[in-house]
Amino acid sequence: MAKKSAEAVSAELIEALTLAELCRSCGVRADWIIELVEEGILEPTGREPSAWRFTATSIRRTRTAWRLQHDLGVNRAGIAVALNLIEEREQLYIRLQRGER
Repeated sequence: MAKKSAEAVSAELIEALTLAELCRSCGVRADWIIELVEEGILEPTGREPSAWRFTATSIRRTRTAWRLQHDLGVNRAGIAVALNLIEEREQLYIRLQRGER
């Protein structure tokens, strides 16, 4: 049986964050995360908050959403649009970098 690397183990752990763990990780309240889920900004697995599991991507999205709302005053609908544009830009940048090699 092959041993898992520390990175693989930590990635597995991050892929199963509960609502409480996501809140602690990002320093936000659960009701705000619930609003992000209702808006479609975050998409956990599970049917209800007590069963939700979030991915590592949710940490980044939550932190960016927090900055957009609190630093720039962007509402939740605007956060959704901004996050989608940011992620699209990142994907295009990655594709461009791969094409230049």
